[in-house]
Amino acid sequence: MSKTFRPGLIGGALLLVILALSLAGIMIGVSQIRPDQALAILLQGLGPDMLGTFIEPDWRKSQSVIITELRAPRVILAMLAGAGLAVAGAALQAATRNPLTDPFLLGVSSGASLGAVLVISHVGLVIGAYSMPVFSFAGGLLSFLLLLMLIKRPENQRPDRLVLAGVAISFLLMAGTNGLIFLGDQRAAQSVVFWMLGGLGRARWDLLPIPALIIVLGVAFLIWQARNLNALMMGQESAAALGVSVNRARVVVLLLATLVTSLIVSLTGTIGFVGLVVPHIMRAFVGGDNRTLLPLCALAGAAFMLGMDIVARMLLAPQELPIGIITGAVGGSYFCYLLARR
Repeated sequence: MSKTFRPGLIGGALLLVILALSLAGIMIGVSQIRPDQALAILLQGLGPDMLGTFIEPDWRKSQSVIITELRAPRVILAMLAGAGLAVAGAALQAATRNPLTDPFLLGVSSGASLGAVLVISHVGLVIGAYSMPVFSFAGGLLSFLLLLMLIKRPENQRPDRLVLAGVAISFLLMAGTNGLIFLGDQRAAQSVVFWMLGGLGRARWDLLPIPALIIVLGVAFLIWQARNLNALMMGQESAAALGVSVNRARVVVLLLATLVTSLIVSLTGTIGFVGLVVPHIMRAFVGGDNRTLLPLCALAGAAFMLGMDIVARMLLAPQELPIGIITGAVGGSYFCYLLARR
């Protein structure tokens, strides 16, 4: 199948899908807004002179606030989260040579959740609006350091041992998270549970700039590691023969994936299966060359998350279903289909 579709054609199609889903995400909600009104409001946000002569500014002020303050940052966060999780998952699968690896399996998400729950249930916003991202990254870094400790011995650096170490750390940190929930303020427990289900409702302009910049840079550096990832997929001996420092390259990829995933979890909660499903789907179309796969995973992940967000808002409208439930159902169903098919 990888010979049937050209990467450039797939990339162009994904960009069109992202544009269409972004516009739909801005229009769809409890308050329905027409396409011409949505475009006019967005253009007015860029500058009143960009309205043009074919768009009549006939919207209400409440509609302008809904788009500019609620839905536009939500769409941006959806694209960032989808692209970041998909690229991190694809990179980890290449680095560990295990197609079932994703940030959640290696304990990164559990560590980030531990830090976020610590903020919600115990310490509060001690450093302002960025308390959640900082503590989430600290939790993700904790999981990363524990993983490094477990794979310090050469015999534990095999791909299968690496994944087993990640699973053990994930359960350990999840136990710590559950303990924090039990010992914390029970009035905050409901907020913690809802946050852990995953969602994009925390998207705000004042929270996005710094995490967005770091996520974009992290994704860019992971894509830049594509040649090293291709070498790692060939095995440690082959990668070393090609001049790649295996341990260093693997640690760099793990650290970048930890950084990206932790920041995403701090903003969205735990949204599973994106880093697992999207790379599998794209690999079926374009093959396993990470120089092509990783950029397309970024586009496909963004489109996937935008679509899931729209489904989450429409399925039980006017109530919003946590997006983590949707991605879990889609991802689990997809892998059941793969198992049943082959």
